This record gives sequence, C-alpha cells and structure tokens, in this order.
Amino acid sequence: VQLQASGGGLVQAGGSLRLSCAASGRIFSINDMGWYRQAPGKQRELVAILGGRTIYSDSVKDRFTISRDNAKNTVYLQMNSLKPDDTAVYYCNALIQTYGSRGSTSYWGQGTQVTVSS
Repeated sequence: VQLQASGGGLVQAGGSLRLSCAASGRIFSINDMGWYRQAPGKQRELVAILGGRTIYSDSVKDRFTISRDNAKNTVYLQMNSLKPDDTAVYYCNALIQTYGSRGSTSYWGQGTQVTVSS
C-alpha cells in the first residue's frame, strides 16, 4: 500500500491550498483517513480526520475542510484563510485493511510542504 500526497506549496497569508492524498495497492477497505502536520521543532499534530466522525483541530476549525472520494481512495484537505502558523509538512494517514489481512494497518504518506508567508 502506498499513500501519495500532493498539493503543497508556497502561499501568502489569507490564501488557499488544496492537498490530495491517494491510496493505492491491495486495498480491501479504508477506515479513517486524515491529515497531520509537523512544524520545525514541534511534534506531529492532528489536523483533521474523516471516518466514523469528522474531527478537526481547534486551530484549523472553520478554515480547513476534509473530504473523501471513496471511489478513488483519495482524501482531500481544502485549506482556506491560511496563516503563517499553518506552515508545516503535512502528512496524510489512513487505516487500511488489505486483502487477506484480518485487521487494519496505519499507513503514512511521504509528506508535502506547506509554507505560508506573512
């Protein structure tokens, strides 16, 4: 299984970006899909998860929107009203059950850099 993230870049404060993450491989089912981020010198933190419930970090609520296209095994993160504090490497994550396995395994994408200038 591979998760391929894309869509990062450099944007001015107040701007928007849309991240995408596509899962591929011998996928039987996907449970939760989500986004995390890690800023320099900080721990990786949750941004948003979409599964049985939709959960957002307080810092991005009302600015970011997570969505999924189950037919494409893809999760998106629409980021609006970006702030310099949003600058980080963004990682996608998915809980995936592969064919022949009993349970789900957590997979991570390679990360995509988001830089917001003031």
